[in-house]
Amino acid sequence: MSTSPPRFFRDSSPGLQEASKFTYRHLSQMASSSTSTPLRIIAHIDLDAFYAQCEMVRLGVPNDKPLAVQQWAGLIAVNYPAREYGISRMTNVHEAKKLCPDLIAQHVASWREGEDKWAYHPDAFANMATHKVALDPYRLQSRKILALIKDFLPSNLQKVEKASIDEVFIDLSAQVHAVLLERNPELCGAPPNSDPMARLPRPSVIALDWKADCLVDLDDVETEVDDPDWDDVALLTASEIVRDLRAEIRGQLHYTCSAGLANNKMLSKLGSAYKKPNQQTVIRSRAMQHFLSDFKFTKIRMLGGKLGEKISSSFGTEMVRDLLPVTVDQLKSKLGDDAGIWVYNTLRGIDNSEVNSRTQIKSMLSAKAFRPDVKSFDQASKWLRIFSGDIFSRLVDEGIQENKRRPKTITLHHLQGSQTRSRQSPIPQGRTLSEEVLSDLALVLLRQICADGNIWPCSHLSMGVSGFQDGESGNMRIGTFLLKGEAAKALIGSPSNHPEPATGGENPPSKRRRLGGGGGGGIERFFSQKNPGFPSTTPTNAVPAGETLCEYDHSGADENGWTLGSQEGIEGCAPEVPIKALGCSNCSSCSARFDDPKDLQSHQDWHMAKKLQEEERVNSAFVRQSCPPRNILQKRAGASPSRTRGKKLEQGQRRLRFG
Repeated sequence: MSTSPPRFFRDSSPGLQEASKFTYRHLSQMASSSTSTPLRIIAHIDLDAFYAQCEMVRLGVPNDKPLAVQQWAGLIAVNYPAREYGISRMTNVHEAKKLCPDLIAQHVASWREGEDKWAYHPDAFANMATHKVALDPYRLQSRKILALIKDFLPSNLQKVEKASIDEVFIDLSAQVHAVLLERNPELCGAPPNSDPMARLPRPSVIALDWKADCLVDLDDVETEVDDPDWDDVALLTASEIVRDLRAEIRGQLHYTCSAGLANNKMLSKLGSAYKKPNQQTVIRSRAMQHFLSDFKFTKIRMLGGKLGEKISSSFGTEMVRDLLPVTVDQLKSKLGDDAGIWVYNTLRGIDNSEVNSRTQIKSMLSAKAFRPDVKSFDQASKWLRIFSGDIFSRLVDEGIQENKRRPKTITLHHLQGSQTRSRQSPIPQGRTLSEEVLSDLALVLLRQICADGNIWPCSHLSMGVSGFQDGESGNMRIGTFLLKGEAAKALIGSPSNHPEPATGGENPPSKRRRLGGGGGGGIERFFSQKNPGFPSTTPTNAVPAGETLCEYDHSGADENGWTLGSQEGIEGCAPEVPIKALGCSNCSSCSARFDDPKDLQSHQDWHMAKKLQEEERVNSAFVRQSCPPRNILQKRAGASPSRTRGKKLEQGQRRLRFG
């Protein structure tokens, strides 16, 4: 590691006041965390052997004692003292204890069949058939760490992405920008001639104090005494923030973590793993290529699988430095255009991916392979209650309790021998989601599978939720948009348009349902009835023969043949609003009179649908005219008449003569 002066020196000599290579535009882009500014600062925080640390903190194990986290006969986490004995996650428990007789092998918590709460069971390893692994203790600690990080950073300047249970990306650009302006008043003024492309004044420093940071060496061309620029100053500022953050995590929650700082996510992640444990690595822009050259590209995210194998077999190397002379055209010829360009940029440390404040997951799954098989409904139902608790604890991370995100569909998979049976159903959107709700829905699906006949014994059972959507509040019916003036204000202000969240034991708000089944959805529904503006002998709420009342469309299947469901209802839809008191009105299109505003609304919807259908007909005719069939082109070119010459003309038509 390169050595640096113990403090940074300021100098006001004229030779050091030349312009920076960065512009005022680059500086201003930091405030918005733009991915295009070269002054961007990304930190990656990685907890050291996280599961092992969780158990050490819980049990009060000293930092120098070897400990591993056991799951059945294998290890899923090994602390650093235990690694000194040659123990890794590839080692089983028996081999690990031979290598280190003093090893503390702590089994993970588990759900025991028939119980509704996970716990640490000393006999879990001997009762694998009746226990299921529970990672909830680690998720709880992960939430505490993430909350501490968010509390530590300024709420209006932070951009935090939880990458996994023990990893966090932080975009520090906006916070560093604010600190730079505070510490360097010369940056606060307007650019010369109001030109955002004008260069910044050079920072008045000739060396920076990186303290205990692991500073990646520069190449042979540059030295540490070369004058730093604003990117170096920004990185130093960020390293101070991250160093204090890591100390806060250690002081309050007793966890150590490593960190990497660079100008993009890829480099910061490589930096956090560069020096472990409990250290932070800073990768300056001018040290980036030197840092990457000594890496195997298979260590870079997305290059460790089939793509990495293809690159290695095509070019006969795994080292980044050996691929730098390869041109982008050569990479495109071997890997395809998109992959070739991406690999070319990645090898040079170019990564413009954003730090997303929230990573959206698409599904969750809880499963158990049974040895021996499950042989009864009662036994399977106990596992479904465990699956429900497991999934709900993860839904808490997704903000289910704050109504931020919730799933739409629940699916159950049942395996008997080589035969898989699957059932799914919508999750009611008008009531509070809980472990009990998930368990009840899963039991309904299991009963549907049981209706197939002999389904026991069962060798594998899994339960999943999918179709996540963002929670919404204050949804209003379409009537709000069709009414005007005081009537609209009254409807918007109605308590029914701002329903309180449903709680256990209360009936959820009623929702208007649509007719499902084989017929058309969308606009066709408006034309399956008579004009709603006129009397009808059929009640409006009657269900036609052969159809069922359903608010979901269960068409389509995924790649495994499992049925996919798409919700057609609207979450949080208000109950029907008593708007009859608003008075009678006339239709603005045909002047028909209605005493009930609900009838007027339905009538106006019919007019709107007719208008949309007419526009659709006209647009499709325009498309046909803009791309005429081949026989019409032949006519215009003087070709032989088509076989339709003798067809009778419709009213208003006349034959056109060509040539």
